[in-house]
Amino acid sequence: MSKTHDADVAFIQALAEMLEANDLTELQVKREYSENDSLNVRVSRKGEPPVMQMAPPPAPHGAFAPAPAAPAPAAAAAPSDDPAQLPGAVTSPMVGTAYLQPEPGSAVFVKVGDKVEEGQTLLIVEAMKTMNQIPAPHGGTVKRILIEDGAPVEFGAPLMIVE
Repeated sequence: MSKTHDADVAFIQALAEMLEANDLTELQVKREYSENDSLNVRVSRKGEPPVMQMAPPPAPHGAFAPAPAAPAPAAAAAPSDDPAQLPGAVTSPMVGTAYLQPEPGSAVFVKVGDKVEEGQTLLIVEAMKTMNQIPAPHGGTVKRILIEDGAPVEFGAPLMIVE
């Protein structure tokens, strides 16, 4: 097991602050101090204040690892609470920054109420300095835009509702 390093507490607090400042739901980091000394940290939040967990270091070679604990049952939420579960939800295929317009100062790709065709560009997600066009998965009407221009998005995050 890792000795408590004085900097670990400050490091975990900095991760929690980064999670909050960037409106993320989870961060996971592994720090290697030496061959048998490491720190695994997962900081997450699910609509509550950030939860900090420290995972035990991996077992040395040849040792038996304890069986993982059973996952806690997920809280039941009404389907309407999660926009990603709504019919017609368009979700982000990657982590990045979403833009509703092709460049600053130009017109947005779509507005609420616009009719769109399958394959029409709805927005752009910038990932690793690459602009990725997000097409409409099907034709319909833009019912809701769930993100703001320039907002960070996660994989699977709902972006728009097209019905």
